[in-house]
Amino acid sequence: MESKVTMDKIVNLCKSRGFIFPGSEIYGGFANTWDFGPVGVELKNNIKRAWWKRFVQEDPQTYGVDAAILMNPTVWQASGHVESFGDPKMDCKNCKTRHRADTLIENHSKGKISAEGMTNEEMEAYIEEHDVRCPVCGKRDFTPIRKFNPMFTTSRAMTGDASDVVYLRPETCQGEYVNFLNVQRSTRAKVPFAIAQIGKSFRNEITPGNFLFRTIEFEQMELQKFCKEESSMETYEDYKKRAITFVENLGLKNEHLRFHDHDKLAHYAKAACDIQYLFPMGWQELNGIHHRGTWDLTRHQEFSGKNMYYLDPITNEKYIPTVIEYSIGADRLTLALLCEAYDEEQLENGETRVVMHFHPAIAPYKVAVLPLQKNLGDKAKEIYNTLIKNFMCDYDEAGSIGKRYRRQDEIGTPFCITIDFDTLEDDTVTIRDRDTMKQERINVNQLVDVIEKRIKFN
Repeated sequence: MESKVTMDKIVNLCKSRGFIFPGSEIYGGFANTWDFGPVGVELKNNIKRAWWKRFVQEDPQTYGVDAAILMNPTVWQASGHVESFGDPKMDCKNCKTRHRADTLIENHSKGKISAEGMTNEEMEAYIEEHDVRCPVCGKRDFTPIRKFNPMFTTSRAMTGDASDVVYLRPETCQGEYVNFLNVQRSTRAKVPFAIAQIGKSFRNEITPGNFLFRTIEFEQMELQKFCKEESSMETYEDYKKRAITFVENLGLKNEHLRFHDHDKLAHYAKAACDIQYLFPMGWQELNGIHHRGTWDLTRHQEFSGKNMYYLDPITNEKYIPTVIEYSIGADRLTLALLCEAYDEEQLENGETRVVMHFHPAIAPYKVAVLPLQKNLGDKAKEIYNTLIKNFMCDYDEAGSIGKRYRRQDEIGTPFCITIDFDTLEDDTVTIRDRDTMKQERINVNQLVDVIEKRIKFN
């Protein structure tokens, strides 16, 4: 990552250009929550559409669901979240702030050290040996590590008794597991097949931070591939390739990506790895691919009493399918693409141009329509009203044409259409390319076809 890309620059750009605002800002904000603005919501929605197109629409073996956020509490007993889900927390005795020990270590080492496989004693020893300090007050005076369950709870009934407790889901995958039978039966799907969804999850993180990287509510794009055990490792390796190809196709450079195998596996797992991205704060997890074995369906069979066996219609073999999970955070991917796209170009006239080099398929606006002068507005709006039936478009007639180009560069609009007096004579316009700043003259009737070809995501 080039040094000129800093998190402060990304945060400032996002606020000033309508990508992302602090949550509840007029009340002083709220615990690292963020609101996606008019430009940001288009960017994030385009990322989700690209993921859905690649992994659901173009894969006849994958079926989509949108499972409920609130689930029967027994789901979380079956998954192990009630009993064993937790983060290693430490409190700073000096300023009374709470921190995740693994996050302290990873941030101190700029992502070079993974605390994933460390015991509590090993993490405490590392913090002492390497003089890891509180990021708030700068002191090193922590309590011993304790376990903290980050699930949010609420009450289903009015009494507030413990028996009424329900949870905001800390992950989306359980919705795919509990719908395994429903999807298989209703679609007549044959193993191997996958169930995918995009949805919100919630975790009461001890130390949220680094903008969108770690938040208390976040959106996941994920799927569970149900397969036979003998082909499971082949499926696992296939999703590793597909996962990294997808983010590279979106625009993340290969040199800013790496695989990181987990140092410590869950007792039921055969393999697990992350794809890490080189964020401004160092190497951090972007998404994960996990070989989960038959543990999830077996646990839900045990707790629900429902038979989770699959009957092969050809061989009459009965078995519980093995699960390969692929999960990527929509918010983290948005942040990675913001960091990757950001650029400061020195122009020949000495000015600096800030430009977001988004892949055209995920750019918030595909086209900006700019009349050279306000008295060309009628023709410009006619063209704009035609284009918005096909693409998200912006319209801007305020200020010089140069300033308007710069505004569009900063939100990553790949094409600007300028309407001038020649347009009134020959129905041609100037189309400007964001990345090269080159301009060409084309007929108005060609605009839709030309833009569609240039923004396509393969």
